[in-house]
Amino acid sequence: MVQKDNIQIHFFEFNELDPKENYGQVYIRTDDIETLYQYMLDNKISIHPTGQLHAQTWGQKEFSMLDPDNNLITFGQSM
Repeated sequence: MVQKDNIQIHFFEFNELDPKENYGQVYIRTDDIETLYQYMLDNKISIHPTGQLHAQTWGQKEFSMLDPDNNLITFGQSM
């Protein structure tokens, strides 16, 4: 489980999962993406190599990370 402010995300062990074959993903919206991104960097939480914070053409600021089971977790904020 991870927690920041009033939000908790629970993760559950799935021993049969092969992370190399996992394509699960989650999209989490926030209203302060710059602060969240800086928090991740300050705490040395790995950002996806191609997932640094940037503006998307569809009007979202986003960044991404992979959890240990290869789930893609993307954080976004409307611009």
